Amino acid sequence: MTVKVVLADDQALMRAGFKVLIDAEPDLEVVGEAGDGGTAVKVARDARADVILMDIRMPGLDGIAATRLIAADRTLAHVKVLILTTFEQDAYVFHALEAGASGFLGKNVDPADLIAAIRVVDAGEALLSPFATKALIGAHLSRPTAQSAVTAGPDLGDLTEREAEVVGLVAEGLSNAEIAARLFISPLTAKTHVSRAMTKLAARDRAQLVVEAFRRGIAVVDRRGGLP
Repeated sequence: MTVKVVLADDQALMRAGFKVLIDAEPDLEVVGEAGDGGTAVKVARDARADVILMDIRMPGLDGIAATRLIAADRTLAHVKVLILTTFEQDAYVFHALEAGASGFLGKNVDPADLIAAIRVVDAGEALLSPFATKALIGAHLSRPTAQSAVTAGPDLGDLTEREAEVVGLVAEGLSNAEIAARLFISPLTAKTHVSRAMTKLAARDRAQLVVEAFRRGIAVVDRRGGLP
């Protein structure tokens, strides 16, 4: 089955380069392009996209606002947003993840890594570069404006203790198989715990589950902005 990809970037040359790489793969196809966020949302809907490569800074509606619209639209619930960034804009990337993005990549990504990333996100694994992502989220939440969120104690909501434990391990970047090995449970049981936690916390995918883990204090940060 072909993965339908939309390219959203205000630089035509950047889109052209990505299109050549993606269309060269037998299981991937660029089905639309956009130079701004508003057009990206429309193209994603019209082309029935599976994955959107979304730049953050674009004229008009930016990538973060476009991601938020996509995440809020039930007809686009299957669409995965992969943020393209230079990695220097930490706050922007965090807000994109918070808005509903499934992960992020640097614009200087190697071709093979770009192709692999699209496939991983489409498969629902999300959260590319988990260690970079958790460091990014941790750095953001360790700032003074977010200290209350990470020092007030964990907010488990409706999660069971086991589900909260699993969520914490997801935030460490562990796969279902690794979680299963750590907790001495089956991979299927680990997957079930992850799925239930995502439902209870209204997380679209594992990336959103990690955001919630940090926000609720299930995964905590130290004074340097990393994991303890």
